Amino acid sequence: MNVLELSEQEIIRRNSLNELRAMGIEPYPAAEYVTNAFSTDIKAEFKDDEEPRKVSVAGRMMSRRVMGKASFIELQDSKGRIQVYITRDDICPDENKEMYNTVFKRLLDLGDFIGIEGFVFRTQMGEISIHAKRLTVLSKSIKPLPIVKYKDGVAYDKFEDPELRYRQRYVDLAVNEEIKDIFIKRSKVYSSMREYFNSKGYMEVETPILQSIAGGAAARPFIPRHNALDMPLYMRIASELYLKRLIVGGFEGVYEIGKNFRNEGMDRTHNPEFTCMEIYVAYKDYNWMMEFTEKMIEKICLDVNGTTQVKVGDNIIDFKAPYKRVTMLDSIKEHTGYDLTGMNEEQIREVCKKLNMEIDDTMGKGKLIDEIFGEFCEGTFIQPTFIIDYPVEMSPLTKMHRSKPGLTERFELMVNGKELANAYSELNDPIDQEERFIEQMKLADKGDDEAMIIDQDFLRALQYGMPPTSGIGIGIDRLVMLMTGEMSIQEVLFFPQMRPEKKAPKSTVAEWQAIGVPEEWVPVFNKCGYNLTSDIKDVNPQKLQMDVCGINKKYKLGYENPKVDDFAKWIENVNNSDNE
Repeated sequence: MNVLELSEQEIIRRNSLNELRAMGIEPYPAAEYVTNAFSTDIKAEFKDDEEPRKVSVAGRMMSRRVMGKASFIELQDSKGRIQVYITRDDICPDENKEMYNTVFKRLLDLGDFIGIEGFVFRTQMGEISIHAKRLTVLSKSIKPLPIVKYKDGVAYDKFEDPELRYRQRYVDLAVNEEIKDIFIKRSKVYSSMREYFNSKGYMEVETPILQSIAGGAAARPFIPRHNALDMPLYMRIASELYLKRLIVGGFEGVYEIGKNFRNEGMDRTHNPEFTCMEIYVAYKDYNWMMEFTEKMIEKICLDVNGTTQVKVGDNIIDFKAPYKRVTMLDSIKEHTGYDLTGMNEEQIREVCKKLNMEIDDTMGKGKLIDEIFGEFCEGTFIQPTFIIDYPVEMSPLTKMHRSKPGLTERFELMVNGKELANAYSELNDPIDQEERFIEQMKLADKGDDEAMIIDQDFLRALQYGMPPTSGIGIGIDRLVMLMTGEMSIQEVLFFPQMRPEKKAPKSTVAEWQAIGVPEEWVPVFNKCGYNLTSDIKDVNPQKLQMDVCGINKKYKLGYENPKVDDFAKWIENVNNSDNE
């Protein structure tokens, strides 16, 4: 990397790195550094009347106050921060004081990882701290972290630009203490859910992510290509059809927590790769699954937050079971005034027109109903609510309702105006299932690129017999959003999908050479802020010379400075090329 591409701080830190090595100190040692305590535990377990506890800790140096022969630093480990008291004579007990005077005071920087051995004490100000007896360099940070300052629990100069935070999550986690809590809660969601399923005797399994047919949901897939087989494969949009195969195989309850991929837009509740949990249990129906689900989510909320109530935006959401049940068609009737019961596709299309909705010819009956519900009803359900009994056209994998013709035994759990879970009494009639798939293919022929493809192997599995089964899929990312009170899915993903970084346009070396600038001087022009040749066309030649030659002097590049006439000629060449 050209030195001119680095900031002042980065250059200084690289020089410090070289100095450390020249002193015989490896800034990136290979040996294990043994720790025996965390910052939070040290504070929680400290007792004034006990013998001082000897500790070995490691972490980032986040602040430093040097007061001659003594200093205070703030050390951040994986659990929190703790103050460390360092004196010259303690860490340099012999005549050589370089570890304090040179290494600690001059060559170490904020963000560096260090190890501290010492004992715990309470300062005169009452703060529990570590009195350092030994300091070890563990990793040199050559790029400075943003400095977030805390006073009386209030953060100043926060690193809070969402674009930067999501793109550089490692920095976000290092400097914004509260962000780590979101992901700790995410881990607790997984643990609580697994504990609930495992206690019932259900087994966690893994199914293919690369599939020959993208089935189990209505969504547009990603389509990579397998070179050895010379065929396209699909990134899975759901694990449903494979999990049902396992029920056919004789397992009573199976679940999977894993990634799904859907080639759809990105917004505050959608990411093209997302985590989903799907569980299927034999000999159950959707009524059992509703009760099972509400108890599970209540448990998760208690395990994660210690209460069933969570503040999400302006709403207090209570996850205490039981949850309200509302039929889909009743909901549409309530919010639009139209009763869709018994209507055919054309009649529903007319309703959509009366409601001033944007629709097209590719939409079948199910899609039209879904659009109506999404636009007029979905956002109204803030408290957990089961929307039940979906029209058959919307539910190609669902069993027909036992008492309501044209409807299916399906529910979706709505929370805070968004779908959280989707569940069925699973269709296990292979003949009915085949007919439903055929209807889906008709939609595909009309242009619906989210219609399901016929999975012949899954049909074959059903023909061997699948017991009555209920299944549910829950979006883990949305569940974590609710459990943490976050309004954006990007906040609960370590590394959300991002657009490519925008880079400032730059003229090529050849373009600079075309106007006469020697190759070695191009980075110097760039360092001055002249990224395009056109940037210099209105600049005074003398000013340009001062800017460019000043960089040559500052960074001791050793180049022979061009004359003012050279700069004038280059500016003239730019203007002439613009006029051609």
